[in-house]
Amino acid sequence: GFVGGRWQGGHFFYNRTVVNVNVTVIHNVYEQRVNNVVVNHVSYNGGPGGINARPTPQQEEASRERHTGPVAAQEQLMRTARSNPDLRANQNKGRPPIAATPKPTEFHGNGVVAAQVAGGEYRPPANRGPEPNAGSNSHPATHPNQLAPLNRPAAPNTGDAKLDQKYQQQQEKLYNQQQNERQQLQARQEQEHQRMQNASPERSQQMEQRHQQQTQQLQQRQAQQQQHLAQRQQPPHNK
Repeated sequence: GFVGGRWQGGHFFYNRTVVNVNVTVIHNVYEQRVNNVVVNHVSYNGGPGGINARPTPQQEEASRERHTGPVAAQEQLMRTARSNPDLRANQNKGRPPIAATPKPTEFHGNGVVAAQVAGGEYRPPANRGPEPNAGSNSHPATHPNQLAPLNRPAAPNTGDAKLDQKYQQQQEKLYNQQQNERQQLQARQEQEHQRMQNASPERSQQMEQRHQQQTQQLQQRQAQQQQHLAQRQQPPHNK
């Protein structure tokens, strides 16, 4: 029989003295010392008594061909999913809200399949701190879609209806302007990602560093704009 494990109560248990398993993930384990284990045959390629298969010339030629990285849609899907806190294991504790989507980056609306069964008990990896939120100082955002959403200011209430309307228009104008700035920068960065698909790892890293700097500069500038607008709309102090 197989000395690396056994069936018990309808479940398979691994013998840790024979099989190296990650006990933080697999809990069906036991320990039983096994002496004088002799294996005469193997089922994998290249071992004594196993098969001796070799790649065909066509397969060897294909392995030497240039392979491209993820396409722009796949990169965008990863960035969008990474920026959604509900999709992080440390946030949903192994119970993601989404099982499948009809299109990349489409996590809401018709066609999105909700998860019905939890993937199992969540156990954070060992020697790893908590994952930072998107756009936090501990892990700056690289692209605009990873920034925290823009907040709409509270409706002005100065007691003057005309002044409130004026302030509201200023707030909406700044909000729309900043949303447009984020979308434009995101589009430019995605276009550069597409052009750099076959770039070397060094050039790709330089591009990501440049994108991160652009995104942080945009975030800082927009925060200053919001602060300045809030200061201009403060009611005058009574003397």
